[in-house]
Amino acid sequence: MGYDLVIFDNDGVLVDSEPVANGILAGYLTELGHPTSYEDSLRDYMGAAVHRVHDHVFERTGERLPAEFDDVLHARTFAAFERELTPVAGVVDVLDALTAHGMPYCLASSGSHERIRVGHRAAGLGAWFEEEWIFSSQDVGKGKPAPDLFLHAARAMGVDPSRCVVIEDSPLGVRAAVAAGMDVYGFTGMMSAERLAGATGFFGHMKELTGLLELPV
Repeated sequence: MGYDLVIFDNDGVLVDSEPVANGILAGYLTELGHPTSYEDSLRDYMGAAVHRVHDHVFERTGERLPAEFDDVLHARTFAAFERELTPVAGVVDVLDALTAHGMPYCLASSGSHERIRVGHRAAGLGAWFEEEWIFSSQDVGKGKPAPDLFLHAARAMGVDPSRCVVIEDSPLGVRAAVAAGMDVYGFTGMMSAERLAGATGFFGHMKELTGLLELPV
């Protein structure tokens, strides 16, 4: 079916930030006495807002992360973004095709507005997203897998949820989109289709997405 709005996740879908961010997160948690591998971080936190890290560590250990945890994590992550972040391969061509065909799009991310903008500036994607097309879990108070963020984005863009399609790469994001009553295509660049169970369909490279969205060639 055709859609009236494409909602992109940000990390791992627009910017290739998941390897960078999860490596830093795993290292910082380990430094604080909570041994975490890169694979652990992907499994437990990929696609999640930072409050999930606090909740998960407390549930597992009964210990609270330090008050400065968020500030230190963000500072380390943003510095790494400035040094090494790139767009996901092929995503600029997708955004160009959406723009050429007048297909509305936006992004809905568990990351903060600051994280989104830092990442877009570093990866050269700033020109593709007006401020009013950017939605963060900060706006609704609940991160994925709750559907609140996607529903907020659809409402703000003036599109019924049933006419939206979400582009996601994390299990939490897929669950959120399904809960919002939206179709969702799972990008298998980092996660297998099995890990993204529940998605409407799957694709492994951005060049496949224009076909899934039924954009004219």
